[in-house]
Amino acid sequence: MTIYLGAFVLFLVLGVPVALSLGMASLSYLALTGNLALMLAFPQRMIAGIDNFVLLTIPFFILAGNLMNAANLTQQIVLFAQMVVGRVRGGLAVVNIVASMMFSGVSGAATAEASAIGSVMIPSMKRDGYSGAYAAALTAVGSLLGPLVPPSLALILYGVLTGTSIADLFLAGIVPAVCLCLLLVVYALWKARREDHPLSPVLTSDQKRSATVGAIPALLLPVIIVGGIRSGVFTPTEAAAVACVYALLIGGLVYRSLSFKAIASGFYETATMSAGVMLVVAMASMTAFVLGIENIPARIAASLLGVTESPVGLLILLNIVLLVLGLFLEPLAALILAMPILAALTPTIGIDPVQFGVMVVLNLMIGMVTPPVGLVLFIVSAIARTPLEAVTRAALPLIAISMVVLMLVAFVPQVSLFLPRLFH
Repeated sequence: MTIYLGAFVLFLVLGVPVALSLGMASLSYLALTGNLALMLAFPQRMIAGIDNFVLLTIPFFILAGNLMNAANLTQQIVLFAQMVVGRVRGGLAVVNIVASMMFSGVSGAATAEASAIGSVMIPSMKRDGYSGAYAAALTAVGSLLGPLVPPSLALILYGVLTGTSIADLFLAGIVPAVCLCLLLVVYALWKARREDHPLSPVLTSDQKRSATVGAIPALLLPVIIVGGIRSGVFTPTEAAAVACVYALLIGGLVYRSLSFKAIASGFYETATMSAGVMLVVAMASMTAFVLGIENIPARIAASLLGVTESPVGLLILLNIVLLVLGLFLEPLAALILAMPILAALTPTIGIDPVQFGVMVVLNLMIGMVTPPVGLVLFIVSAIARTPLEAVTRAALPLIAISMVVLMLVAFVPQVSLFLPRLFH
């Protein structure tokens, strides 16, 4: 295993992307250990990693999000959030958070949400006198709502890897997302009073009416997805296809802002994003295979059990391991690598797989807003044109709030299981 880890670190230091580093480290391990037969089967292992029908939901949901975004949906949601928040001190900061919550039902990914909301809200907040670091940090942590609210790409992958109901996972992420949203709003209002942030602008009656009419079709998308799956009208894969058709109809007939050029651009971006996601899944699957050869999951599980056999103690250790893993690896790759280890430990912990899925995803997503590989931080700091160090400092209290929600999910089952049990 030393060979694999050494090769992986070397490729990362040389600047090779994480997905390719995983695959090249696996090849190096197989070559240096003499497993030539497995080297020849490398392409087959990659294909086997992505040969799952439910994974079709990922490109479909990405396409739906791209089409809705191309239809200027972000502007509609921001305007509606502004109407909901009203005229309060620090209102634009609250609008940023509420808009992130609403946009979560479209994007399904933290990076997409940070890009879409950040491109609108960060310049607006800076013009109103907010610091670029605070605006960027708020957008970054607000983007964590995307992977919790359906359609969440990370929850879909967890469901595929573990056989857990995707409909239950979608429902389970909603209450934690609402908790995180409310806590961020409380922090933004407290900070606004402390630092005398400006009042949000007043909307006219026509603007309020237009905002409501414009936002309702977009806000119905997660309702259609979850409601359709939960009622048995369609499967998760079919729900993703329905979301694409719905996005086309809304963008073309309601918003009337989807041109053929915008649609073509949406398909192109979907193809490139899906290819990147599937490459990560394929390479990480090969790495998981290498870990299986070395029996690493069982060894790590035995080591953790050697530290403590208490379910609470194991749960704390697992959260620490997942947080550290999220600091260095892209969440989807980390999810695939971690699941063999987690599968060996979950029977000892005795935790519900739906609750566990939300906990795992939230752990890995927090890594997206923390250095050194916090991709969302890089995105928002580039939009805000603010040094990464300043954005990181401003994000620390917000990350602490995310950790509070994480502890609630880990140790209070009802936080994530209330809605799945209610709809059962």
